[in-house]
Amino acid sequence: MAASSLRSITRLVRSDVRTGPPAPRDKMASSRPLLLFSRSFAGSLCVFLGLLSVFVVGKCDEQVPLLLWTSEGTSVPSQTLPPAGHIVGQQQLAAYLENVLNLGPRNVVLFLQDKLSIEDFTMYGGAFGNKQDSAFPNLEGMLLSSSSSLVLPAVSLPASNAVIGLLQDQLETSPLYMDPETLSQLRLNASSPALLVFRLPYGGGSDLMSAKEILSGNDEVVGQVLSIMKTQAVPYTAVYTALRASRDELSQWTDAGVGGGRSLLQYRGGYKGKNRDKDREGEKEMERQKKLEERKGVNAPVEFKEGEETCILMWAKGLSVSILRSGQWEDHDLTGSTFGEGANPKLHGSSCDKTRAKLVLNYENVLAHRSFKLIFVMSQRHYQVSGRRWFTLDAVELEYDGTKAIFNGSRNIYAPAEYSYRCQSVTNFRWPLLVPRSSKDPANQWRVSFDDFQIQGFNVSKGDFSYASDCAGFFSPGIWMGLMTTLLMVLVLTYGLHMIMQLHTMDRFDDPKGPAISVPQNEWCHLAKI
Repeated sequence: MAASSLRSITRLVRSDVRTGPPAPRDKMASSRPLLLFSRSFAGSLCVFLGLLSVFVVGKCDEQVPLLLWTSEGTSVPSQTLPPAGHIVGQQQLAAYLENVLNLGPRNVVLFLQDKLSIEDFTMYGGAFGNKQDSAFPNLEGMLLSSSSSLVLPAVSLPASNAVIGLLQDQLETSPLYMDPETLSQLRLNASSPALLVFRLPYGGGSDLMSAKEILSGNDEVVGQVLSIMKTQAVPYTAVYTALRASRDELSQWTDAGVGGGRSLLQYRGGYKGKNRDKDREGEKEMERQKKLEERKGVNAPVEFKEGEETCILMWAKGLSVSILRSGQWEDHDLTGSTFGEGANPKLHGSSCDKTRAKLVLNYENVLAHRSFKLIFVMSQRHYQVSGRRWFTLDAVELEYDGTKAIFNGSRNIYAPAEYSYRCQSVTNFRWPLLVPRSSKDPANQWRVSFDDFQIQGFNVSKGDFSYASDCAGFFSPGIWMGLMTTLLMVLVLTYGLHMIMQLHTMDRFDDPKGPAISVPQNEWCHLAKI
């Protein structure tokens, strides 16, 4: 269909150019450059539209599933499901949501995962009889216990990305981004609508088991949230969907032979007794060895423990400080003495509790200072506007020989309390995120630079960083380049279409048998201007 449309456009342009009887050689010579320009532009236009159609078809092919159900004791009229293979668009999804929310509970709990495909339920949902290995026990239980549920296997990406806006329009309320801890402190009212959004991650890379573990963790979050809603005795409508499809990652794992696929699930389910247990143990050992190989070459983070529990983690690819002396900057690299083999940083003076955390790195003989300390001061508290807890890096302190230089970071360095904070570059001189506390503070004579920096001072689980909140803004250089390139292409296309619309066929022709045509000079000037 796209090819036939392009051929039609080409024929239309060429016919517009070639309309009229044949002209003499001198007239044709004058119109030949215009004809060549029209042909070349028509070819370029065809190629551009062809690429655009292929791109649009490829992007529209992706879809994600959407699950919707209501709490126990509430029911809504059943809705007509779309036919098999039909992709639900934005208007149809809005109609489904409108029908549910007009008669059902208006307290909506939206679980928005980063990536999800229907293949995730096939691979990890115990679709071949191995229900004990399912990654979605809570989700399945909620769907079975609900009197009203709706399962849409294929929802287009524009529709899934607009689900928050659709719900916001139906409920006429702003979304609240929550976590289970914050939800337990919130009191809901059945008479006033609310839109609670819970963001869920998705596993990446070539590790198949990591994806299943993250999906299992997401299912536990779903169970915790809905159990809290049940204790508050507030009827609700729950929606579970994603922003993008994870089908590409699943196909890569399957092609690479790491796992997955129908045959592998049947193979696992077909074992019995000791052979099945040995197979599982072997798979776990292989996954553990793979994780160890992936971590080779990556230095371990600085870890501070309060008792037996890890409470602070900090990692950086590069850690350096500089001081201004005699008009020149003297640098000192702290990376080797902080991370890597043989590094054993001293952390005495560090502390942590539920609301405050302090990481102290002690060094010796840094830039001619016998005693040197690099201190990270963090705190967390609940913000009523966002309805959740956030932690901030309040200050980065340099303490040396009884002098203290303090950089303030609370305005730029922050993240949700259950996440870690990560940034490609944290400095006080190039795109500064750290600023001196005052104009007279000794920090004005220092420079600090943290490359590929990541820190977490609260809610550390199992000695690993939590999901990272990155400092990168929405409009990155790549996005600006894409926008400017698109704008340039639109301008070129608009100019070309304008030129094509200005083409005119000749209305006078020279008859060799009749008298020659006499064109006044004023008319030649007029034609030249055209």
